[in-house]
Amino acid sequence: MASIKARVRELSTLLHSIPSWLLAFFVASLIAMNLLANKSINGLPSWLALDSGFIFSWVAFAVMDIIVKRFGAKAANMVSFVAIALNLFVVLLFFAASKIPGDWSTCYGADGNPVPELNDAVNSIFCGSWFVVFGSTLAIIISTVFNNFMNVTVGKLFEKSNFKAYAARSIISTFLGQFVDNMVFAFVVSIHFFGWTTLQAITCSITGGIAELLFEVILSPLCYKVVLAWERDEVGKEYIDKYC
Repeated sequence: MASIKARVRELSTLLHSIPSWLLAFFVASLIAMNLLANKSINGLPSWLALDSGFIFSWVAFAVMDIIVKRFGAKAANMVSFVAIALNLFVVLLFFAASKIPGDWSTCYGADGNPVPELNDAVNSIFCGSWFVVFGSTLAIIISTVFNNFMNVTVGKLFEKSNFKAYAARSIISTFLGQFVDNMVFAFVVSIHFFGWTTLQAITCSITGGIAELLFEVILSPLCYKVVLAWERDEVGKEYIDKYC
């Protein structure tokens, strides 16, 4: 019991130490990923397959890289689990909303009357398929823990804590973390429910990781400036002094 209370106190201190805008950004990205993962992208080569969730998936890894650099991998894992729990709570509320009788504004036809088929389709999106929710949750749990571990591991290879070191640890861990995230989701969900082939799952994991990595490369300077600002302003000093 004492250990549980200590963990709760540590988590409470951590959540008070991290700027709220970053936590909100992280949770919002997971919610968006969960919704967009329902849409598979068409018009791609036969060996390539992507779902629309990749548009937001890079956000979670960029946030994790910032938190790992300032607070460490354990703190980043804790924040990730909190964000995942909040995402599942929102998914539950979306499910409840989809069961409420009524018509969506986008489901009215040219005659001004609602089209039942369209209404059911929109409800099914917010209802969420259990396999998409399960697959995306499992994927983000495994990939964020892996990403945070790799970020710290790569960081130890550098003697100086400068932008070069930050960029290297972020870029390498993000690509590998995104690859793991895509692989888990593809093999748990896409192959069995979207009809993807094993080749598509593997190439999706690689190409999706590369596509999402581009965002990380572009935003690394900005993320590094955030870290420097936190260090200058001693953001999270209470948590760092007590738990790091």
